[in-house]
Amino acid sequence: MSEEKIAFKMKLHSGKLEEYRRRHDEIWPELVEALHEAKIRDYSIYYDDETRILFATMWRSKDHGLEALSKSELMRKWWAYMADIMETHPDNEPIATPLETVFHME
Repeated sequence: MSEEKIAFKMKLHSGKLEEYRRRHDEIWPELVEALHEAKIRDYSIYYDDETRILFATMWRSKDHGLEALSKSELMRKWWAYMADIMETHPDNEPIATPLETVFHME
């Protein structure tokens, strides 16, 4: 199975880091299961306090199901749960900007 690593950024509202951590520390088990079923693994999110930027990386298979997951009721529920602490589109989907790989070393 072929995989790819992707990176993207999102932005947190001011003063919401601890709440963001708490919610992710208590991530719903059914959401974790859905991410695994969508062939997502090794998903990490980092935070830059100066800019409030969340920087995320994940590995996904080339035949991942991320697009279908984004349309699921479960994911929409999670986005609504997170919408008060981060920048989102009107439908609560986080504003996520893909990042281009400019260097990689193994």
